[in-house]
Amino acid sequence: MSLTTTDKDTIRQFWPKVSGSIESIGADAISRMLVVYPQTKTYFAHWKDLRPGSAPVKKHGKTVMGGVALAVKNIEDLTAGLFNLSELHAFTLRVDPANFKILTHNILVVLATMFPTEFTPEVHVAMDKFLGAVSRALAEKYR
Repeated sequence: MSLTTTDKDTIRQFWPKVSGSIESIGADAISRMLVVYPQTKTYFAHWKDLRPGSAPVKKHGKTVMGGVALAVKNIEDLTAGLFNLSELHAFTLRVDPANFKILTHNILVVLATMFPTEFTPEVHVAMDKFLGAVSRALAEKYR
């Protein structure tokens, strides 16, 4: 599903409302992913502490949300804008691209719980489509 102009405008209007909380959004999303989808822990076996809210979880959550911020900035061409991240995950980290969908789902859940007033049905649809597009852009180098 492609992003419409309305979707992109909705994302651009919603993002400033949440961008000040990206560290906590990221930490919560990573924490949820590791608990609800324990198979994702295999990519983080080198971390000493995989518990929700641990230092490595918080650090990676911040990194992930930095990638989402980069995607918002490059919303007009996600494939080009996320090219380096796609290469990193495909060739260096060798992450199964199915995990992008798992993580973006968890980001969506966290946004809905942290911003219940701002997370309107219209924002929900736009963010769901946007995060799906981010997942596809990150998986581009796997093709």
